[in-house]
Amino acid sequence: MKTRQAITTLLLASLLAMAGANAAERQISRKQLFDDNWLFALADNATAWQTVNLPHDWSIAGPFDSAAPAGNDGGYLPTGKGTYRKTFTLSEAQRKGVLRLYFEGVYMNAEVFVNGQKAGGHPYGYSSFFVDVTPYCQTGQNEVEVRVDNSQQRNSRWYSGSGIYRHVWLLTTPKIYLDDWGLNVRTAQKGNDWQLTVSSPLASSAANESPAGHYLFRHKLYDAEGNVIAEADGAADAQTMAVRQPRLWSPDEPNLYRLKTQLVLDGEVIDELTTPVGFRTIDYTAERGLRLNGQPITLNGGCVHHDNGILGASAFDRAEYRRVERLKAAGFNAIRTSHNPPSPAFLTACDELGLLVIDEAFDGWRDKKTEHDYASLFDAWWQEDLRAMVLRDRNHPSIFCWSTGNEVIERKHIGVIKTAHDLTTLCHELDPTRPVTSALCAWDRDWEIYDPLAAEHDIVGYNYMIFKAESDHARIPERVMVQTESYPRDAYRNYRAVQDHPYVIGDFVWTAIDYLGESGIGRWYYEGDIDNEHWVHPLFPWHASYCGDIDLIGQRKAISHYRSMLWNDTERLYMAVREPDGYYGRKVRETNWGSWPTFESWSWPGWEGKPIDVEVYARYPRVRLYLDNQLIGEKDVPADRRVSFNLPYAAGTLRAEGIENGDVKESTLLMTAGDARTIRLTADRTTLAADGQDLAFVTVELVDAKGVVHPLADNLLTATVKGPAKLAAFGNADIKDTDSYADSQHHAWKGRALIVVRSTQKKGTVTLSVGAQGLRTGNVTLRFK
Repeated sequence: MKTRQAITTLLLASLLAMAGANAAERQISRKQLFDDNWLFALADNATAWQTVNLPHDWSIAGPFDSAAPAGNDGGYLPTGKGTYRKTFTLSEAQRKGVLRLYFEGVYMNAEVFVNGQKAGGHPYGYSSFFVDVTPYCQTGQNEVEVRVDNSQQRNSRWYSGSGIYRHVWLLTTPKIYLDDWGLNVRTAQKGNDWQLTVSSPLASSAANESPAGHYLFRHKLYDAEGNVIAEADGAADAQTMAVRQPRLWSPDEPNLYRLKTQLVLDGEVIDELTTPVGFRTIDYTAERGLRLNGQPITLNGGCVHHDNGILGASAFDRAEYRRVERLKAAGFNAIRTSHNPPSPAFLTACDELGLLVIDEAFDGWRDKKTEHDYASLFDAWWQEDLRAMVLRDRNHPSIFCWSTGNEVIERKHIGVIKTAHDLTTLCHELDPTRPVTSALCAWDRDWEIYDPLAAEHDIVGYNYMIFKAESDHARIPERVMVQTESYPRDAYRNYRAVQDHPYVIGDFVWTAIDYLGESGIGRWYYEGDIDNEHWVHPLFPWHASYCGDIDLIGQRKAISHYRSMLWNDTERLYMAVREPDGYYGRKVRETNWGSWPTFESWSWPGWEGKPIDVEVYARYPRVRLYLDNQLIGEKDVPADRRVSFNLPYAAGTLRAEGIENGDVKESTLLMTAGDARTIRLTADRTTLAADGQDLAFVTVELVDAKGVVHPLADNLLTATVKGPAKLAAFGNADIKDTDSYADSQHHAWKGRALIVVRSTQKKGTVTLSVGAQGLRTGNVTLRFK
């Protein structure tokens, strides 16, 4: 009897233990952010370890140096080699499954070691990649080491940053799990209703491991309110469900749904993935142009590099989201991720805020543009890297087109046609729902010879060549064209090319936002400065571009307002003033991607009585200009929406009015600033998450007694953060200012600067103060919850 009781008790205890273990396994998070508490050291100073939290770009913290190996291309910032280490603890329950590290991006040549053994890595700095660390881990404490090598310079034509500059995740799954990039969602319109098809193949850690047991795939589609609007389940890894009259996704109305996919084994959910879903159609022909959801759409596009200005390459979610907010505010409805896949957070922001995306894989193919660029990796890695982009990104509704390259050097070699064919074919195999392009160009008089290369693409990208559109259309009438790069100063001509020709579906200006590196492109300079374009010779201290519609700290330039007014009806009146030629004692010189220095400023001391040009951009039939309520003039607004008034400069208040049917519909002011008195701080948000990741972007303005920004103020500013937060970056939009973005001191430029404050994982109230000699200190309070 006692023996039977003992056996029963033992059996019950075993069952309870198994139940507890199963419960513990179910409680393990599939995806854990792995960003905190890394140790980092540069290879040339391996004893100086510091604690860092990802995303981390070690280059941006370094000094600007005219002798930096990355040179003009890399913004004169340091590169080199670095090592990251992190210890982490695994439970017995975690060790029973598959453990993977998911790196969203490491620049570059990453090697991953776990407990001293090499587990994986990836050379291309823009591809996301997985490392299966299961064989190398143990119950209890483990150490992961990531070695990063960005020492081979030059390897990029723009600022790349260095290090683990995007998120890292620890993925914990059962031995058989849902393939993260294998899950594919496709939508198809069926009258007013839609069909949603979900493919969800399984994956396993061991190549020879096959599924055992009764597996079921369960899918539920949720609307924005959290209601289940469609569902399906079955044993097949491809399921279809009907969706009645969903709200469609577009840039104007970016409606999103959420698909939850569960893997069920013998009645128990063992794995789960969540995927954003947007219902939309894309079609294009030379006769009708581009159509989104059956409606014509033209693309007011901009090219963007991956950096976040004064934050460097660090891809914080909030920084990526803000970047898309600024692009939307500037009137863009499309962007091109030149010349590499962006961060997942950037694409999520495009989905949520409504930006169409050309997702681009490479800058070049087999022939190099810089000594150590992707050409050295192409043959061995192009398939894996192209797969990484398409498989990772194909469920984003914002992406409407893939791009495989940009201005490839070997474009005159016959072999380039097969290369283009192979790239396009792989894109179509992985995603037959989207067109493929690449950006073609000509640096001489040859153009028509590229017709066979162009024919390998669904939509042909034209870099600066859209003036060939009419003759190309006459020769190849079925070709659909998009200008993948254009000069900012040609905004109206390019707008007209799109509006007048349905086979030209859009224009993407180079660029939408200023970026680090490719130093000096788009600059203006003065007689006596280093002359010529950015590719001719080094231009230090210029260390960034100035060709963007938006500057390094997120402020819109005059060209941004002009471009938006051409394409959109949301902005109808704007006024700015051209810097008088010779105002600083020397003549202004423009460069190819530049435009004349033009600012929202009526403060030009020392120029009294001399002629000055005021530009007014308007969507009204007529405009008037007043100085201190005295009429300067009234003019008709021409088709290009640009009016210029010339008058003698005098301090006071300028007022521009938009006139329609004789009535004043709108007015805008520019006032001469008095002496700067106060520092004004404006945070984009004052309540933030205490998660170590959230950011506050604080605009610093030097204002006079009336609150007018002093556009000539360049005072040295000092920032102090008190409370549970850190100063992440401090800078201005002057691409010649070589003060470090990592310091607590920086000069203002044109009366402005930007500070980025990063949360810690502590709750509380934070005070940011900014002071300068002779000015009233500015303060702003931030709350981290």
